[in-house]
Amino acid sequence: MLNERLSRPVEKSDKIFIAGHRGLVGSALVRKLEESGFTNLVTRDRANLDLRNREAVDRFFATEKPALAVLAAAKVGGIKANNDLPVEFLIDNLQVQNNVIRAAHENGVRKLLFLGSSCIYPKHAPQPIPESALLSGPLEPTNEAYAIAKIAGIKLCQAYHREYGANFISAMPTNLYGPNDNFDLVSSHVLPALLRKAHEAKQEGARELVVWGSGNPRREFLHVDDLAAACVFLLEKYDSPEIINVGCGEDISIRELAELICDIVGFKGELAWDETKPDGTPRKLLDVSKIHALGWRHQIGLREGITRTYEWFLENKT
Repeated sequence: MLNERLSRPVEKSDKIFIAGHRGLVGSALVRKLEESGFTNLVTRDRANLDLRNREAVDRFFATEKPALAVLAAAKVGGIKANNDLPVEFLIDNLQVQNNVIRAAHENGVRKLLFLGSSCIYPKHAPQPIPESALLSGPLEPTNEAYAIAKIAGIKLCQAYHREYGANFISAMPTNLYGPNDNFDLVSSHVLPALLRKAHEAKQEGARELVVWGSGNPRREFLHVDDLAAACVFLLEKYDSPEIINVGCGEDISIRELAELICDIVGFKGELAWDETKPDGTPRKLLDVSKIHALGWRHQIGLREGITRTYEWFLENKT
C-alpha cells in the first residue's frame, strides 16, 4: 500500500523534473504542463547533467529535491540505428534509467512516470496488444536492445513499488511524431523520415520516392501533444505499478502512410518499394481500452497531426 505522503494528490506548485526536456516527448510535456498551470518545472540539458553519470544524477536530486519526476530521456532511433548500435542502446538507456529511478527513490520523489515504448511487446503479440502481452514471447530482433532496456526500466519501477511502496508508474506510448522530432534519415523513425524524403523529392523534382520494405506492415501513430496530455492525466489520476498503454487505437499500413504524407507534402511522383530492406514487426497496434476506461482519449487526427508536423519542419529545418 502507498503511504499518505506518497499518494498525496499532484499540485500545480509541485516541483517536477522533466528528464529529456529537449526531446520529442520531453518538450511536448513541458509545453503541456505549462499550459495546464504547473509553475515549478525543473529541466537540465545534457551539457549540465549527463544522466548516464551516477554521481551527477545523485547531486542533482539531492540539491533540487523534486516532488515528481518524468523520465522521458532515452537513446532512441529507427530500425537502422537500433540494428547498428545495440550496445549503445542497451548501455546508455540502462544507465539513464537506473540512475534516475534510484536517485528519485533515495531523494523522496513522491511520484515518477517512466515512459517505455510499444516495442517492449513480443514481435507476434496479439493485436491489438494488451498490457498482459509483456514478456509473453520473443521480441522483434531489429529493436531488441532498446526493448530490453525499457523492460528493465519497467521492472525496476515495479520493484521499487513492491519493495518500498514507491509510486513509480510506467506508460507505454505507441509510435510518436510531432514538433522536435528527429528528421535525420539515418537515425529517424518511419514517419519523420518519410516526411523529409517526400519534401526533398518534391524540392528536387524527383519522379519517384524509394521507401524501405514492402509497405505492408501496419503501425499506429500518436501525435506527441496527445501523449503529453496523457502523461499529465496519468500523473494526476493513475497510481498503479501495472503498465498502461497510450495510443489512439487505430493503425495504418506503411504504404497508406507514405501516400498520405506525399499528399500532404505535395509530392506527385511514384512510390518505389525497396524490399531488400527490413519491414520490422508485421503489425503493432496497442489495446488502449485501459486508459480509455479511465477517461482519456487522443484528440489529434493523423492527417491534422502530420500537417502540423510538416509545417513545423518547414519552419525549423536546417
